[in-house]
Amino acid sequence: MTDLRHYDIITSPVITEKSTLVSEYNQVIFNVPGKASKPEIKAAVEQLFGVKVTAVNTLVRKGKVRRFKGRIGRQSDQKRAIVTLAEGQSIDVSTGL
Repeated sequence: MTDLRHYDIITSPVITEKSTLVSEYNQVIFNVPGKASKPEIKAAVEQLFGVKVTAVNTLVRKGKVRRFKGRIGRQSDQKRAIVTLAEGQSIDVSTGL
């Protein structure tokens, strides 16, 4: 049985040009909350997708300053996790959880 906390840790998959390029190296990129730790991310991916994770790398993408109708606003920071899967494992991110 999957723990419901795992759904809070994996917010969404990142579908960009760069994330599709790293999929050739058995890597998948997810958006995660800022407080999520690497062991929590590893446990969540293994439970939700039923795969073996070998490594988790994280980065924080800083929010950009944007203008909207003349007012200056700031987008929030985003934490991302680059999850490396074991050889022969794969995750189809185009389908939902």
